[in-house]
Amino acid sequence: MKPAEALQPARLAVAFGAVVRAAGLEASVSAVTSFAEALAAVGLGRADQVYWSGHAVFVRRPEDVPIYAQAFAAFWSGRTVTAATVAALPVTLALDDDEDSREPAPPEPDREAPDKTLVLRYSATEVLRDKDFAACTPDELAEAYLLMASLRARASRRRSRRRRPTSRRGGELDLRRSVRRALRTSGEPVRLMRLAPTERPRRTVLLVDVSGSMEPYARAFLHFAHAAVAARAHVEAFTLGTRLTRITRELSWRDPDAALAKASGSVPDLAGGTRLGEGLRAFNDRWGVAGIARGAVVVILSDGWDRGDPLELAAEMERLRRVAYRIIWANPLKSTPGYAPLARGMAAALPFVDDFAEGHSLRALEHLVEVMAR
Repeated sequence: MKPAEALQPARLAVAFGAVVRAAGLEASVSAVTSFAEALAAVGLGRADQVYWSGHAVFVRRPEDVPIYAQAFAAFWSGRTVTAATVAALPVTLALDDDEDSREPAPPEPDREAPDKTLVLRYSATEVLRDKDFAACTPDELAEAYLLMASLRARASRRRSRRRRPTSRRGGELDLRRSVRRALRTSGEPVRLMRLAPTERPRRTVLLVDVSGSMEPYARAFLHFAHAAVAARAHVEAFTLGTRLTRITRELSWRDPDAALAKASGSVPDLAGGTRLGEGLRAFNDRWGVAGIARGAVVVILSDGWDRGDPLELAAEMERLRRVAYRIIWANPLKSTPGYAPLARGMAAALPFVDDFAEGHSLRALEHLVEVMAR
């Protein structure tokens, strides 16, 4: 192999990392740093050593192998790359294979196709994650619902009254276990046993708006509620429309289709009007203030359009705020360019909301799960 140009390994690693990133592979700062350290260790004299050094850092899955091979050929053989961010790179390095090398060499680029360009990856799933539910086709919605079934709602945790044994100092003294252990050493308390507080997940309450204005998103939110109820024991689900309906039992079925069918059959006001204030008052009077909302994470999934009295909605939100640990409002309209919470219902409720999130797409719901876990 011919000697490589005297370029700094760090500069080459950064430039090649940009090529790999443009090709669709993961090239984090730590990965590029590791590759730079590998180049400094193996040197630039052998193409196969450079190839396998990058292979060990940037290739994480079997499908990444051909993409990495193309990126390697495009960069280290001096070929042009179509991506604008890659074409502007000033650093390329030509490496020739050593005829006497007995170590496995990287794949040879196709010399009969000099105009071959690097093809970036396309993922239909990634496109679907960012697509608005209202713009999805029935087939896309069906696929989104399948992906939504894998969501696992994680609520924040609270300190429990239960205690567990611990070896750390400073915990509460466990007299019973300390005395029992002292009996083994003729009554001498050689070692004191201690207890530490445990944590348990907070209850999560989902209030899903199923009114007519929410029709493009209501079914997606019900699928989200089913994924949360089916995965955890401390999740309660209700629908809000012209009345309040508890659907926790219906959504507890593992089969999403059966659960949604039962939930839809038990909701008499599906795609009807919206009276958020009356619905929240019914929830606070019968369920919320009395028990399940106390110390819970309450998630309201609604666009905020309300035909009722906004003063009543504000009063009920204030009541709920006194007992709930956090209130999260997920609005599918928030992602609309130029959106402002000017609707009467949304404007009345927003002062009592801790987190105002989006809810228009699968990725927005994935982010909502992260917000719920804070």
